[in-house]
This record gives sequence, structure tokens and C-alpha cells, in this order.
Amino acid sequence: MFLAQNLISGIIKAVTDIDPKDFMSSDPPPPRRPLNFAEAHENDEEKQFRKVFHQLAGDDMEVSPPELMNILNRIVAKHGGLKTDGFSIESCRSMVAVMDSDSTGKLGFHEFKYLWNNIKRWQGSYLKYDADGSGTICADELPKAFKAAGFPLNDQLYKLIVRRYSDEHGSMDFDNFIGCLVRLDAMCRAFKTLDRDNKGTIDLDIKEWLQLTMYS
Repeated sequence: MFLAQNLISGIIKAVTDIDPKDFMSSDPPPPRRPLNFAEAHENDEEKQFRKVFHQLAGDDMEVSPPELMNILNRIVAKHGGLKTDGFSIESCRSMVAVMDSDSTGKLGFHEFKYLWNNIKRWQGSYLKYDADGSGTICADELPKAFKAAGFPLNDQLYKLIVRRYSDEHGSMDFDNFIGCLVRLDAMCRAFKTLDRDNKGTIDLDIKEWLQLTMYS
């Protein structure tokens, strides 16, 4: 119990001086609509993306964690400037979970498009702040990379993230960088949704807390 209390108090201390307004999470993907309605109201860019999505997702138009893993690893394999061990199935399960707004266990078109656009944007930050061209972002480069991605971290929270997502030298490879940002973005969106009065605080009961944290 003493260790648990120390852990919780340490996490709380890490986030107490953070203002949620400083975090620039993206707008959430729109709710799922009937296919015929969606296609009729899409612009040319969305229609082209839907064709690509159909090729990636198959006839069910849903991306499962194994399918997401295959898609991301195929993309990374074509980019020599990104150092990674590859996206694991557990990492992709986590990404699907935090992006799965309708709790189907898979990503629909808009959920996948939202994730895809964020990954492209964050890849730009990753390459920009890999200043030495090593293929990873070292500990000194990470704070600027997170800030450029829309998440300025205080020192305590930064250290927690480094312990969770970086290697023993404090460097972060591409799959861990993306996995961390997907989760950070989703948690910020969830917080802002629950902070209905925009006060910077939320109240959760045990069921809400478990629902928010366990499927993520």
C-alpha cells in the first residue's frame, strides 16, 4: 500500500502544474455515418482516401489491430530514415483502443483517417528533431519534438514518459514515439470531453475511471 501511495502521489505531482489548454490534441474523428450518406457528402480528397482505405482494410471497411500492424510496418519498411523494431501487436491494440470511438474493436474510415493524418504529421516532427540523423530521437531532442507535436511537457511528466517509452539511453524510436503520442492525444481528448465546464479538472467515479483507463 505504501508503494502504491508513493506511485500515485508521484504521478499526481507530475501533472499538477500542467494546463490542459497547452496541449493541442486534434479534433476527434466525426461519428460513424451510414456508408451511402458518407460517400455522398465527401469531397474529392476524401473519396480518394476512401479508395485507399478500402484497399488496406478489405471489404469490411474496418482495420483490426493485426491489419494496422501490417499497414504501419509496411510503411516504415519503405522509409530508411526511421529506426524502429516495428510496431508490435500490443502497440497496435493500444492504438486501436484509444482511437476506437464507437467501441467496435476496429477502426472505421474516419477513425483510421484521423490516426493516419496524425501519424504523418508526427513523422514530420520526428524527422525534424532527429538532429543527428541517427533514426531515433535522443533525450535532449525529445522535449522539442513533443512540443512541436502539440504537447509541451513539464520535466516530471517528461521523465515519466521517457521511462515508459524510451530505451536505456533515453532515446526513442519511431514506433514508441508514435505509440506515445497516440495515447497522449487520446487521453487529452478524453479529458477535454469530460471537462465540460473548461475548468481544467474532472470528477470520475470508479466505473468511469476503469472504462477510461482499461480499454486504452
